[in-house]
Formats: sequence, structure tokens, C-alpha cells
Amino acid sequence: MNLRISAHDVGRQFIDIHGERCDAILQVLADAWERASVSSDVHPGAGEVEITECLRIEMREALKAKDADWCKKMTVLPGTESRSSPDLRKPDGRTDIPIFFQEIREELDEHDPHAIVECKRIAGSNADLCRLYVVEGIDRFKTGKYAGHHAVGFMAGYLLSDDAKAAASGINRYLTGQGRQPEHLGLSSIPDVLWTWSSRHPRPQPAEPIDLHHAFLAMRSAAL
Repeated sequence: MNLRISAHDVGRQFIDIHGERCDAILQVLADAWERASVSSDVHPGAGEVEITECLRIEMREALKAKDADWCKKMTVLPGTESRSSPDLRKPDGRTDIPIFFQEIREELDEHDPHAIVECKRIAGSNADLCRLYVVEGIDRFKTGKYAGHHAVGFMAGYLLSDDAKAAASGINRYLTGQGRQPEHLGLSSIPDVLWTWSSRHPRPQPAEPIDLHHAFLAMRSAAL
């Protein structure tokens, strides 16, 4: 883990979990979705909140099922109110699935989440859902509303129809329409999680860009 002073919040340590912790979060998401996707509560007509709650529960179960020391040091938190800056006295956001690492807490005395998973319903053929995925998902990281002192963020896209490739194409189509081609989603280069997509987004200066990892999760009852 790389630790450095955040330019976004002067004096605050910058949390960079590129590497093993990033891979671990994506693997836990994949294992959890295998469990969650068979639930009767997970279907294209279900609400985003209900699906996310199923995913969160199964992420915790997936951690229990793994025989690895790092699993004991990762905590999947309930959705929580959040502040884009520690100076704010009133929360200005609510995160879907915050993740906490005990080692980072001990080393940095950092009580806020160390990674955030933002969840959205998505279908590549639905232009409005693609727009919302960007405006109410990607852009919350881009503006620093979420994860302002993190180098990495995560998104889970619940596929209501179509597939992951169509979802990425629909999102990229919206980004192109906004003149944001450099922010296009591309297939992940992480060897163990090639099923994910990745993107990089600039943030207001002097903050550094943020890398987002996108897990598009197919519903067993979704129309393909």
C-alpha cells in the first residue's frame, strides 16, 4: 500500500490500495455475486437497495468462507453517510458498500472507509441508465464527493439486460457524447480479474486521477 499526503485534503494520508487489496475486493465481489444471484430477491425488477443489501450480506459470507489471513482484516460495512471533506459538519453523500482494512486503520488512524463500492443498475441499451451510471456513479468519484483521498474506487453494475460488453459500450457512448473519450472503460489488465473493466478519471487540481474498477454482474433471470 502506498501512503502519501493527499493534495485534496492537506495533511491527510492518501490511500492507494492498488495491488493485493484491490484484487481481493474484486474477488470477494465475484464470490459474493455467485451467492447473491440465486436469491429470490435479486432480479431485474428488484430495487437497487435490495440487491445491494443481498450483495453486502454475501460479501461477508464470502469472507468467512475463505481460508486466508487477509479475510480477517477486511470488514464490509453497511451503507453509511459520508462527507466529501472532513471539514464538513453535515454529510453530503451516502456510500453503498464501504470497506475497511484493519491494518490501514492501525497505521493511519483513519476511521473513514478505505475503499468504496458504488452500486448501480445498468443495461447497455438503456441510455438513461448509462447516463445515471456516469452522473450518479463515476462522477461521484471524479468530483471527490466519494473517495477524495483514495487512489482506487469500485463500481458494481447490476445487469438488467444485455451483457457486460454492451454495458461498457453504452457507458462509453455517453462519455463520448460529453467529450470524455479519455475516460472510456476498457477491459481490466489485472491478471486474476480479467472479467472486470477499468477506467481512469481526472479530479479537480491538485488532486490526482482516480482509477475505477467496474464489476458488471449478470442476473440469472435477466433477459440476454
